[in-house]
Amino acid sequence: MPWWDLGSLSRLRIFGGGFQAVSGKRDDSSAITSEWNSPIDVPLIDNKNEERQNGIPEVQLGSHTVRSHGVAVARTHMHDWLILMLLVLLEIILYIIHPFYRFVGKDMMTDLKYPLKSNTVPVWAVPMYAVLLPIAVFLVVYYRRRDVYDLHHAILGLLFSVLVTGVITDSIKNAVGRPRPDFFWRCFPDGKELYDEWGNVVCHGVSSVIKEGHKSFPSGHTSWSFAGLGFLSLYLSGKIQAFDRRGHVAKLCIVFLPLLVASLVGISRVDDYWHHWQDVFAGGLLGLTVATFCYLQFFPPPYHEEGWGPYAYFRVLEESRSVAQAANMVGMHNLQITEAQVDNQEEESSHGFLGLHLADNQSALTSLDVESGRR
Repeated sequence: MPWWDLGSLSRLRIFGGGFQAVSGKRDDSSAITSEWNSPIDVPLIDNKNEERQNGIPEVQLGSHTVRSHGVAVARTHMHDWLILMLLVLLEIILYIIHPFYRFVGKDMMTDLKYPLKSNTVPVWAVPMYAVLLPIAVFLVVYYRRRDVYDLHHAILGLLFSVLVTGVITDSIKNAVGRPRPDFFWRCFPDGKELYDEWGNVVCHGVSSVIKEGHKSFPSGHTSWSFAGLGFLSLYLSGKIQAFDRRGHVAKLCIVFLPLLVASLVGISRVDDYWHHWQDVFAGGLLGLTVATFCYLQFFPPPYHEEGWGPYAYFRVLEESRSVAQAANMVGMHNLQITEAQVDNQEEESSHGFLGLHLADNQSALTSLDVESGRR
């Protein structure tokens, strides 16, 4: 039978990267193909037959963990982590340097005499809810999905969101130097006003308190809150597929919850008289904008049908599918070659046996001719 004739094959079964041929004519084809019917080191890919659970395909999930691929993923983004360290250093420098000391006249003090109060949300609490809380959510998702790409990119995107927002916020703070609503009591803790010949304030309070009093615009608490919790809100909206057009409004409650917390933090800054309302509005807009850009750098939009996973996951998935398809094509080609070799062996064996009989008959005829005197 010619090698391209596969009519003898009754069916072809595929086992996750290996093949098994079952012939309708003979049983030795499975034995011949047993050597190349071994599993291929390619993650299993199920195409259209793969069922989706909760709208999320389980293809490849669990095959890329921190232990198996964590170092490789981090090494791939080594330059991103180096830039992240540079942002940390830049943020420290911006916090240390003095802001611009804007002219503050006596007539301006009317709007700057609010009482000096402590923070309702302390500074140390901001990294707790804006950074550690989202990371805890990322770890919970990783524990369920075992996708190192999702965990790594979520943490990297969150840190970039918070640090880029912090650098922009402190840069604007130092450049603008807007006095806080409680600047009067920072400058004159005893209530005794003093001005120079140009009418500018001559503060005699604690230098660190006065320095902090010139950092009103924009609100750092608010920008950091919306950067971290805004990123978490986008992450959750993608994971629960809040915009799947099925009308589950309850999902929006989960999406809005982090934004509500960030908004309450911003309101507390106005209630504590540490910021004007314009400072809070600008800080929230800045943090949410940066969070959106950083999120879209690693994840599809939340309303996208593949918004539940990072770009890197789908890229690896496509590469694995291409490798699997190539392996399948090679297996099919090997199967055809094996069938052709078996058919050729059968044909050679059959012709050889027939040729032996023809040779015997020819010898018999020759002896008879000699005996009869014909030759």
